[in-house]
Amino acid sequence: MDLSLQIDWRDPWLVALLTFHIVVTMTALMTRNHANFQIILFLVLLLLVYFSESINEVAATNWMRFPRPFSRSDFNLVNNFRRRFSKQQYFDSQGLFISVVFSVPILINCMIMVASWLYQSSQLMTSLKRAQLREQARHRQSDEAVNGKTAARPKNE
Repeated sequence: MDLSLQIDWRDPWLVALLTFHIVVTMTALMTRNHANFQIILFLVLLLLVYFSESINEVAATNWMRFPRPFSRSDFNLVNNFRRRFSKQQYFDSQGLFISVVFSVPILINCMIMVASWLYQSSQLMTSLKRAQLREQARHRQSDEAVNGKTAARPKNE
């Protein structure tokens, strides 16, 4: 059976994860002209991917537990296990699920940022080369104006 059909996408942590990915993507796109912020965001995202195996291990051991404030119902064992972090155990030992829903979207955001940086670099190099060529043309025109009017040009034979 298809894996995406077995996943309950209304699980609160999956909704929060999807919201996180949307916020990160929008932040990456909206801050593309702020290099320092983008570098920090890029490094934080890569650190999250680096630690995704550890995140998977913690989630695998704690998927039944959901932190909540202490209340009288905590003394009842049935109520202790009624609220869960996740409705299903998605966190396998291989880390496939967390790689697909957590790491891949983050890496796609990182690739978008790198592509944006390459595009901005190429635009900067193009404008720099145009400015350099304009400056050389102005310099040649000023040299020709000074030297060209007073001396006749030799003819090529």
